[in-house]
Amino acid sequence: MEKVKIVARYLNGRMIKGVTQDFAPTKPGFHIFPTEAVNPMESKEILLRDLKAVFFVRDFGGRADYDERKKYASEERPSGRIVEVTFNDGEVLVGSTLGYDPKRPGFFVFPADPKSNNARVFALSKAVRLVRYL
Repeated sequence: MEKVKIVARYLNGRMIKGVTQDFAPTKPGFHIFPTEAVNPMESKEILLRDLKAVFFVRDFGGRADYDERKKYASEERPSGRIVEVTFNDGEVLVGSTLGYDPKRPGFFVFPADPKSNNARVFALSKAVRLVRYL
């Protein structure tokens, strides 16, 4: 499996950046090779039960000054349903999802802004306050 860049955000606000090769939404956990590890070959196990979300990012630096678009342009036709996800900590994410079911442990959201640093986000259902269809 290909290595992908992720930012794992914990329920307590902590985060860890790194790459993973074994993330699967149906498994209880995965391994991350942290960017700040002393030994780059040393992985850390991450348990989904401890997380708010897994952000699959394009760049670890992000762009703090970028104001992410929270809606689709009129000519855009995303796959799936358009949703506004409000996390328990107040963060709001707008995008599309192919499989939201509150009974499942989590679901993927593809951000509405194609210039977002997030390619996709796996949101953990227990960390979500509200999902609203737009």
